[in-house]
Amino acid sequence: MSTPQDTPPMGRHHAPESPTAAGPRAGNGTGTALVRLINAGKRYGAVIALQDITMEVSAGEVTCVLGDNGAGKSTLIKIIAGLHQPSSGVYEVDGEPVSFNSPREALDHGIATVYQDLAVVPLMPVWRNFFLGNEIKKGPRIDIPAMKTMCKDELLAMGIDLRDVDQPIGTLSGGERQCVAISRAVHFGAKVLILDEPTAALGVKQSGVVLKYIIQARERGLGVVFITHNPHHAYPVGDRFLLLNRGTSIGYFEKSQITRDELTGLMAGGAELEQLSHELEGAGGAAAEIGAVLGEEVAELGIADRPAPAAAPATESDAR
Repeated sequence: MSTPQDTPPMGRHHAPESPTAAGPRAGNGTGTALVRLINAGKRYGAVIALQDITMEVSAGEVTCVLGDNGAGKSTLIKIIAGLHQPSSGVYEVDGEPVSFNSPREALDHGIATVYQDLAVVPLMPVWRNFFLGNEIKKGPRIDIPAMKTMCKDELLAMGIDLRDVDQPIGTLSGGERQCVAISRAVHFGAKVLILDEPTAALGVKQSGVVLKYIIQARERGLGVVFITHNPHHAYPVGDRFLLLNRGTSIGYFEKSQITRDELTGLMAGGAELEQLSHELEGAGGAAAEIGAVLGEEVAELGIADRPAPAAAPATESDAR
């Protein structure tokens, strides 16, 4: 656990100036992306977990990483978060190549990760979880009134109005706990926020709450990496979309280059669904009825054997 600090860390961020239509958003005032992977790969012995992945995250942008189970999303998170080093390719932060040995080093560079389990203690109060491992001291004691006030103010800045920060965090809804974790990362200086499937275990209403706070984080100037398998959650908030399948990229698009239906089609795998519908229809009986319905849905989405849209053009950095 980290040593408690004597002075409260700075947690306010301001959105950068609006980007021009001709180029990417400025990541740090110089046009450099906050985080960039160039042809990154990861091997575990003979197993290739990721191969030739290129993506970037700029300030005031949400980059969505989509893929089914086993697509390589978790491995990508671990590389960006500093838990693992890429076996190949280049990892840049603010335009400089880096090689992190631990998540603490990544956090020191402003890269914070909010995992699905949120790293909270359910029976502890909200304010205690907010400062867990980063307590503020006043002399030999921790400054409880200051931490409660700062916790309340930071949550309000993100649009979260809790009745009482003394209530156990386990009494909050899943969406509210996600938002507390996001606010905590922002307060402690995150420039890049990695969200590991924050809406996976939430209902429709609570998912909407989390998406609202993702937009608020973007408006405060953070670069957000939104990991999800749900294109209906990704498309409304995303600026860029990276699609993974079995460790490889099947597309990297800006929002203007792809529609939500095309994104859904690439995620679903139109050819695979069409083949499955034919197999079910050939089985006869109730399976044939299910296959016919599935075939109709594939046709309705227009995703059968459809070629992928044109991907985002490579940048100068990608050609290194």
